[in-house]
Amino acid sequence: MVRPHRYARDQAAESDRSTGVTVDFATAADPFRRELLAHCYRMLGSLHDAEDLVQETYLRAWKAYGQFEGRSSVRTWLYRIATNVCLTALDTRSRRPLPFGLSTSSSQDDPLTQNHEIPWLEPFPTDPAAIVTERESTRLAFVAALQHLPPRQRAVLILRDVLRLSAAETADQLDMTVAAVNSALQRAHAQLKDLTEESVTEPAEAKELLDRWVKAFVAKDIPAIIGMFTEDVVWEMPPYPQWYHGPDLVAWHLVNQCPAVPHRARMLAVEANGQPAYGLYLQDGDEFRPFNLQVLEIRNDRIARVSSFFDLSLFQRFGLPSTA
Repeated sequence: MVRPHRYARDQAAESDRSTGVTVDFATAADPFRRELLAHCYRMLGSLHDAEDLVQETYLRAWKAYGQFEGRSSVRTWLYRIATNVCLTALDTRSRRPLPFGLSTSSSQDDPLTQNHEIPWLEPFPTDPAAIVTERESTRLAFVAALQHLPPRQRAVLILRDVLRLSAAETADQLDMTVAAVNSALQRAHAQLKDLTEESVTEPAEAKELLDRWVKAFVAKDIPAIIGMFTEDVVWEMPPYPQWYHGPDLVAWHLVNQCPAVPHRARMLAVEANGQPAYGLYLQDGDEFRPFNLQVLEIRNDRIARVSSFFDLSLFQRFGLPSTA
């Protein structure tokens, strides 16, 4: 019998060990991929960036898994890697706003122009069956508010208030002292004190309102549309920096600037940031083509905010078809 060369045996053994580590790592780490994506999204405000950083997290974790000593859970270990990957990324990235957070409300005299120089906040596809924590902590208003915090304060607030880590656990994650963590959290809360924690309505609880919204918008029935708004409704449309405040200005925008034609639009329902959302398609010849992704905030059975995103690559990421 021919015996394998010693180098070949060593290589085969190394291959077996590598395969074993890969299988073990996948079994241990894969269940946390979705929640890490939400975590990176809260930190960066970008679905595209979050996907890249989760990949970077798993690559780093896989390379280090052989040295993982189990002093913490795999989940805690992965969050530590992901948080630090995000903080490194934020060294070279500016915050991602929504138009509402940039300037005063637009008027009828403001020209409607796109601004692609600003890295806008992006919507996040949420599963209606996702845990309540994910859906609440990815609300557009909350993620937009997080972008105003310095990166390390942002990380502290997310780890403490969203993930409910203790001050000691957060300090270990970020290589800080407990006193520094408590101070950062206090400063973060002070900076966000003007963010009102208003009760928002879950999509499943607003079916009748949403059915009326789709019917009115497809018909471009302006009185019916503005009749569903709160008095302080906000309408924004990144990458357009202009935004409109109040039913009258929103109605003016819809009449004078929105290209939708009555009964020549279709709307497909999805969920974004734990909020009801629609892929809006406008008729182009014999087909209906993507126009924008609407994300609605509902408060007290009224529509309080419409954020319409014109990045058409979002349609594929939300599982929406290229034509409707």
